[in-house]
Amino acid sequence: MMKGPGIFLAQFLSDRAPLDRFDTACRWAAELDYTGVQVPSWDRRCLDLEKAATSKAYCDELRGTAAAAGVEISELSSHLQGQLVAVHPAYTSMFQAFAPADVQTPEAMSRWGSDQVKACLRASRNLGLTAMPTFSGALMWHTMYPWPQRPAGLVEAGFKELARRWRPLLDLAEELGVDCAFEVHPGEDLHDGASFEAFLDHVDEHPRACLLYDPSHFVLQQLDYLEYIELYHERIRCFHVKDAEFRPNGRTGVYGGYQGWQNRAGRFRSPGDGQVDFTAVFTLLTKYGYEGWATLEWECCFKDAQQGAEEGAPFIAQHLITPPSRAFDDFAGGRVDQAAIRRVLGLP
Repeated sequence: MMKGPGIFLAQFLSDRAPLDRFDTACRWAAELDYTGVQVPSWDRRCLDLEKAATSKAYCDELRGTAAAAGVEISELSSHLQGQLVAVHPAYTSMFQAFAPADVQTPEAMSRWGSDQVKACLRASRNLGLTAMPTFSGALMWHTMYPWPQRPAGLVEAGFKELARRWRPLLDLAEELGVDCAFEVHPGEDLHDGASFEAFLDHVDEHPRACLLYDPSHFVLQQLDYLEYIELYHERIRCFHVKDAEFRPNGRTGVYGGYQGWQNRAGRFRSPGDGQVDFTAVFTLLTKYGYEGWATLEWECCFKDAQQGAEEGAPFIAQHLITPPSRAFDDFAGGRVDQAAIRRVLGLP
């Protein structure tokens, strides 16, 4: 069955105790009734990624630290590093904060990001994990709205180049037995089902090109987040429990008018405060046998982080579904009687 409740530590870590160290952050999570922590691999308050990629003993220590606090490590995230695998020059200055100070060009960012993703895959294997949440990066996002008209062949060339950069990483993931779970997300070239399908076409349906499911991003795009599960459930390896709402008006819609989060039509909310039908989401994931983690990713423009964390664990716990061991109407059945079956069918 699905595992949880888990919590993504990235939005909670700070320079103040108890969220300034991995051991105390794990204890904080356990005290809030979380059983797993998704760890941002770029944050040295949690781990030394290079050391984790090369030392099984160090990874055993990390697992032991989490276990002593009462949780387990569910996944290592490489979202920020995956973003840098593909950076359009127009975004260089904005994404420079994701890399070391001496990594300043799109080419250098791509090399550094790719090496970091490889390290995260190796560290995941050393930790005994089977999925790595990440971003795809983007070369085409500035052309998302087709005005001016996109030049013929641009989309094909863009996905071909994105696939060229990711194919070696996916092949390493296959070698290590770890899925790359892309968070389909605005700002990434993989931002909806159609773009994910185009990427799959260019990586030859690679078995390690998988998905992190987060319905909040689909509310903001007005995409059917339930049918998305029906379409892509075979590729879903991670699940962020994050809520959102979309309330358009005469001033703003999907694009938001450059407004701050509280004034946008689409905005993220704490689980239960938005419009996502989580009962339906958990039901469909259970229907299709999802066995990964249900992980709180807290992002809310109205509610304090601590309150969001305190409310998140019980929210997830009450939505977890134990699959039935038998059909609910078994009591009305009986042993197989071939003669009775033939009588019901009107056969001699």
